[in-house]
Amino acid sequence: MRPPHQPSSPYHVAVRDLPVTRHVDVAPAFVAEAVAGMPLREALGDEHGPVVDGGEVDVELTADGDTIFVQGAIKGTIAIACSRCVTPMAITFDERVRVTFVPAAELAPADAAATAEDDGVELSSDELDVFPYADEQIDLAPLVREQFVLAVPYAPLCREDCQGLCPQCGADKNVAPCTCTRPADPRFAALAGVKLPS
Repeated sequence: MRPPHQPSSPYHVAVRDLPVTRHVDVAPAFVAEAVAGMPLREALGDEHGPVVDGGEVDVELTADGDTIFVQGAIKGTIAIACSRCVTPMAITFDERVRVTFVPAAELAPADAAATAEDDGVELSSDELDVFPYADEQIDLAPLVREQFVLAVPYAPLCREDCQGLCPQCGADKNVAPCTCTRPADPRFAALAGVKLPS
């Protein structure tokens, strides 16, 4: 029996070691890099203290010739800001994954895929769940990164009835009622001095 290949990264799996199961603890730094640049992540800033990020990968990898099948679960926690009040909050997810890795040479060039998308060609769900591999090594990092990005909703809420921030003073209306008076509609400013006949 061949000794297992020592990967350079916990996300790398040598094809020669298959079939194999792999558990990876996803570090906060990996999550931070995956969601960097997302508006509701950037809104956290640095003043909110430590960020709760991380996750786990538990997958099984099997081979059928050059085609590699990966199935299992990816779960994690992502710290982002509420889309209404910008309060720090955590998104948790636990997703089942079932994807296929094929040699990079067998995939259509990226520009061809882009052309198909521009031409309105619809891709099946099977085609969307295909990843390339090269040098006889599977890299799970793109798959894991994708799951963390997809887990962030477009407009996350810290709670369903979040009142958000006052657009005038910026106060958090979840903490206390805002005392600001609503500004007059500028469209009616010209009518302010008009006296109607009695």
